[in-house]
Amino acid sequence: MKQVYGDEWLAGIREKILAGERLDRADGIGLFGHPDLLAVGELAALVNARKNGDRVRFIVNRHVNPTNVCVNLCPLCAFGRPAGAADAYTMSAAEVDARVAGGGAGITEVHMVAGLNPALGLDYYLDLVERVRRLRPGVLQQSFTAVEIDFLAAREGLGIEEVLRRFKLAGLTSLPGGGAEVFSPRVRALVCPKKISGERWLEVHETAHRLGLPTNATMLYGHVETIGERVDHLLDLRALQDRTGGFLAFIPLAFHPRNTALAGQNGFPGPTGVDDLRMLAGARLILDNFDHVKAFWIMIGPKLAQVSLSFGVDDLDGTVVEERITHAAGAGTEEGISRAELERLIRAAGKIPVERDTLYNAVGEAV
Repeated sequence: MKQVYGDEWLAGIREKILAGERLDRADGIGLFGHPDLLAVGELAALVNARKNGDRVRFIVNRHVNPTNVCVNLCPLCAFGRPAGAADAYTMSAAEVDARVAGGGAGITEVHMVAGLNPALGLDYYLDLVERVRRLRPGVLQQSFTAVEIDFLAAREGLGIEEVLRRFKLAGLTSLPGGGAEVFSPRVRALVCPKKISGERWLEVHETAHRLGLPTNATMLYGHVETIGERVDHLLDLRALQDRTGGFLAFIPLAFHPRNTALAGQNGFPGPTGVDDLRMLAGARLILDNFDHVKAFWIMIGPKLAQVSLSFGVDDLDGTVVEERITHAAGAGTEEGISRAELERLIRAAGKIPVERDTLYNAVGEAV
């Protein structure tokens, strides 16, 4: 018999939340399937208010994607290119320097993510981190996904712990959450068959946490995954956070199908605005041990990101300056946004903008 998630059921969830009880898998599936999105959003807003009050974070940062050459060429990705392709590129150290230097005054974070380029060894990436540290003293670096760390470890014949140690010594501050996609083996076989497993992704992040490198967590949603697989992914993240406390934030990433193999073969439309808000609110309710849930405006647009501030979200990410990966898949947003515009969006939603650094230390607060 199919479960009916009505008002009485949701009232029971509210009681659990008010009592500080942890939601389970069945609760999570019910939240993602509940027809009253506004009621679910109100519960998520309640949880967020307990953790963050009316404060909404943003960061002044600079994204750099040093190469789009990639051996995986996942069906979900429009960014990666095979070596030798007409539009394949690899930046020189000087080109990366120019982008970092051109990030504008006041940036507090450099964010680097790239493809899996077999021509580039660990020394190339260590040099980039060291150069950023010299060029932008005091700026924190959140760079290189678990997929990249695993690839470099295999290429160099090193353990992931040793690779992470070398990056930390060079100046790396934290890891982004990319490459998580959805942990389900069924999903990964369809959308990223060559990518590391969900278990390996979790292992890399747990190792980073053990070494004192905090990380972000993500999920790429809105393609072939089921609601149950979404919830299982969130529960796996929650379990790791219970063990380490090393995750800074959770960032749901909306799938953009244009120019990907999934769009060409199957016509997946990607998530709707309702899907986006339900994902953000559901994550806020399930991930009770995460302090921050981020709406990445690049993925869902500034206006919907602004609305999400009433659905449990407390972070809009940052100025970015230049974003290539999502835009390769057809994102219609700008590639960057100003500090002033982020503050305007937050204030217009009745919230208090707080500029943060990578580690969620307040840089400045406007009231």
